[in-house]
Amino acid sequence: MVFDIETVPDLEFGRQYFGLGDLEDATVGQIMLARRRQQTGGEFLALHQHRIVAISVVLRSRDDWKVWSLGDPEADEAELVRRFFDGIDRFSPDLVSWNGSGFDLPVLHYRALRHGIDASRYWETGDGEQSFRWNNYLNRFHWRHLDLMDVLSGYQVRARAPLDEVAVMLGFPGKLGMSGDQVWEQWRDGHLEGIRNYCETDVINTYLVFLRFQRMRGHLDEQGYAAEEALVRESLSRDGRDHIQEYLAAWNERE
Repeated sequence: MVFDIETVPDLEFGRQYFGLGDLEDATVGQIMLARRRQQTGGEFLALHQHRIVAISVVLRSRDDWKVWSLGDPEADEAELVRRFFDGIDRFSPDLVSWNGSGFDLPVLHYRALRHGIDASRYWETGDGEQSFRWNNYLNRFHWRHLDLMDVLSGYQVRARAPLDEVAVMLGFPGKLGMSGDQVWEQWRDGHLEGIRNYCETDVINTYLVFLRFQRMRGHLDEQGYAAEEALVRESLSRDGRDHIQEYLAAWNERE
C-alpha cells in the first residue's frame, strides 16, 4: 500500500497555544508560520502542528490495483486517520512512501494520539506476534515500511531527491497543476477536491518509482515489470475521473 498525506496548519492548536482567540484562519496560519521562522529560520511547521486533510493510497492486491483517497470529502481528520490505521489492522500491508519516515508517519502518529485512535497493529514490534520482531513498521531498516526516498538516498540527507524530479527522470509525469506548498492556500479557498486529486497523483508517481526500484533490486524481471506497468495503465484507463485521465495522458506523452 503506497500512501501519502496532505496537511494544513493545526489552527486549533495555534489558537490555544499562542492565545490567538477568534482571529481569522488565514491570520492564525500566518502567525504560526511567522513564529516558526523566528525559531528556526524555516517556513515548514513542526510536525506536531500539522492537521491532515487528505490521505491517498494505491493498493496492489493479488488481483487488482486501485488508487483512491480515504473517506468522503466531508470526513473529519479523525476518520481519515482511523481509516488508515484500520487498514493496517485488517490487512497488515507492506507500506511504501516517499519521505514517509520523515514526514507522513510522524504526523500520523501525532494525529492518532490527538484523536485517541487504536493503531495497535502498526505499533507491533514482536511482543504480540514474533514475526514483527524482525520486520515491523517502525524500524528504519526493516521492509514492512519502505521509505523510497530514504533508501534510495542511502540514508544520507544530502543525497535526498524530490519525488517530482525522480518521477520525471524515470519518464513519469511528476506533479500536475499543484505542489505541496500550495495546499494551505487551496484549503483556505475550499478546494479540497483538488488537494485529494493532487495527493492521488503523488501516490501513483510513488508506485511507479517503486516498480522501477523492484526491477532494480531483482524482485521483478523485465517481463514482470512490464506486466505490472501494464496493469497500472489499464487500471488508470478504466478510471473515468478527470485528474486520472490527465495523468494517463501526460504519461503517454512522455513515452
